[in-house]
Amino acid sequence: MNQSIQIRKIEQTDNAALAKIIRSTLTEFGANHPGTVYYDDATDHLFEVFQQPSSFYFIATIDGEMFGGGGIYPTEGLPENTCELVKMYLLPAARGKGIGKMIIENCLEKAKAVGFEKVYLETMPELEQAISVYEKFGFEYLKGPMGNSGHFGCSKWMLKEL
Repeated sequence: MNQSIQIRKIEQTDNAALAKIIRSTLTEFGANHPGTVYYDDATDHLFEVFQQPSSFYFIATIDGEMFGGGGIYPTEGLPENTCELVKMYLLPAARGKGIGKMIIENCLEKAKAVGFEKVYLETMPELEQAISVYEKFGFEYLKGPMGNSGHFGCSKWMLKEL
């Protein structure tokens, strides 16, 4: 079965489906607790959130159906040359197909193109699969958080030099 995978920019009509994917993924891994994007009001309005300058969000579709996404964002409190890799979630059917890698590559390319020199991310132990992907991309562990994401539920922090 030959599937058509596409990575595209977020559209306003993606908001509801994307919020559902994010929350279902966090629930699947038992990571749907306070201090995570599960409870962020912004999770329901990601198109609007990613209208901020130097922010980008990419949607992954397979045969036209949305299966997840990820983006970069100039999170408040981060150094000027640093953005955050954010809202990186994929449904089970999209995992293991290289889609996460495609999204991260798009994010890193865009971050570099707009002048960022480093990419930061926050995650949690429950998202083990994602952490191993971040490690393969060269993200290195930090001892504590950077910036003011407000996600006190995240206990792992990583940084990559572009």
